[in-house]
Amino acid sequence: MTNRKICVITGSRAEYGLFYPILIKIKESTILDLQLITTSSHHSIELGLTYKEIEDDGFFIDEKIDNLILQDSNSSVVKSTAKATALLSDSFEKLKPDVVLLLGDRYETHAAATAAMLMNIPIAHIHGGEITEGAVDEQIRHSITKMSYLHFCSTEVYKQRVIQMGESPHRVFNSGAPGVDNIINLQLLTKHELEAELDWEFSSECALFTYHPVTLEKTDIESDLDFIFNILSTFNFNILFTYANADLGGRIINKNIEKFCIKNPKQYKVIKNLGQVKYLSAIKYVDLLIGNSSSGIIEAASFKKPVVNIGNRQKGRLKGINVIDCYIDSLKKSINLALSTSFINKINNIKNLYGDGNAADFIVEKLKTEPLSAIKKFRDQIKE
Repeated sequence: MTNRKICVITGSRAEYGLFYPILIKIKESTILDLQLITTSSHHSIELGLTYKEIEDDGFFIDEKIDNLILQDSNSSVVKSTAKATALLSDSFEKLKPDVVLLLGDRYETHAAATAAMLMNIPIAHIHGGEITEGAVDEQIRHSITKMSYLHFCSTEVYKQRVIQMGESPHRVFNSGAPGVDNIINLQLLTKHELEAELDWEFSSECALFTYHPVTLEKTDIESDLDFIFNILSTFNFNILFTYANADLGGRIINKNIEKFCIKNPKQYKVIKNLGQVKYLSAIKYVDLLIGNSSSGIIEAASFKKPVVNIGNRQKGRLKGINVIDCYIDSLKKSINLALSTSFINKINNIKNLYGDGNAADFIVEKLKTEPLSAIKKFRDQIKE
């Protein structure tokens, strides 16, 4: 009996970090063979050539897909997706995987799903059923769900939503979020080690800022950022900034972050790619997270950290009581609330809604044993 070939496609640093505990377990398995394909921002000099981090972690990359067209336009996203679809079809033809494992909702992930579906390769999808009303990720995520055969959802609510979309309950699982696994299993840095890595010091109060484009809203990103940065500059604490992802508007965000940080490099530090260990270590040592990243919704709760979530990008996602939703006009008030003793005491015993850190074990076990097929039957909801 030959090993089952699991082909994992990753296109961003954040997504790779979530895949990491699963990749380790597939690699260690004696009955699964790992195939790994990198795409999009992993091969961008501007975004840090993060495929090198994957290789440094000891993984062999079977195929490197250079599909990203870095221009701030909708058409560049379309062209990047089309290029990824074409190139991935060649990769699938060469590797002949038994199942394609995808995570989340990015456009290159949709490209991989489209190619796999049209080549009759079963798809397993992680993080389906979630809602993010402010981003095009919403439609992409649900579309990938309908192309996928196995579904690994991060909460019971999301599992039921995928079933509601016509998927068979026998193929839909509540695995929890693999990002929580990293918090438990990775050896995080000490504060001193992290400061040495960053060449920057944490202040007595400090924040981590990650802000991505809200792709379904027609807003003036630069104007919004000016307002946000003006608010942030009224606080004395140090702030560690990370780059936005490779969506439309991401380059504008990154350019303005660099411009803001250079004004006071002792107080503000921007890093293109922290990597999973440094990023989680940073969450551990900051006093709050600011921005609109899913890490503020999912991982931050495990560290019992307050989160100020700006705008609609994460609207609809299940959030713990550690998350304060706000718009930019109430940002200052929200930061003050997040840092208040009463709020910190309130979240001191919070339990993470997204699992207990065993997602990778669960997912890999199902990848070993679950029957696979490219054929699905729509399940109508039975009215009682």
